[in-house]
Amino acid sequence: MAAMRLHNAKLPELARQIVDALLAQGDVETGSPTEVRADVKAVLEQYIRDEQQVMERAKEVLAARGLPASELPRLKRMISQERGIKLGDEAIDYILDQLVEMLMHSQNVDEIYADDVTLRRKMRDPLRKHAQIDDDVQAEVRSQLKHVKEGSALWEVEYQRMLDDIRRRKGL
Repeated sequence: MAAMRLHNAKLPELARQIVDALLAQGDVETGSPTEVRADVKAVLEQYIRDEQQVMERAKEVLAARGLPASELPRLKRMISQERGIKLGDEAIDYILDQLVEMLMHSQNVDEIYADDVTLRRKMRDPLRKHAQIDDDVQAEVRSQLKHVKEGSALWEVEYQRMLDDIRRRKGL
């Protein structure tokens, strides 16, 4: 299950892009765009927390049951379903649902002139671009690890080390 990774360091910019996309053609009206950006950022931060909690719980269950690491994706999927959180390929749609819901209830949004489908379409592009950053980073890591057998213990360690290093260099 590929994850839609959100990076805390990039959230303010992502929130700005999302709100700007909604304001550009008057789909949403607000007297306080800064507050709407903060609302969007809060939704994204909550998703990060939810995703981390699912991962932590999956690791706890894995350890408690003595299961192999290969069971982690299945456990993550099961726990996320129990909690009503979408991960992987469904993450963007889930986040878009959360954002639309927030816009409808935010006291910082004065008026919404677009339907849900239009709002989702406008907010999807910045999210997809953000997701592409992580895909590019992972592709870079894989290209540097061609000499290591994927799935081996060495691969797991080196993959995580290189991933952390590249993310740090790119400010993620």
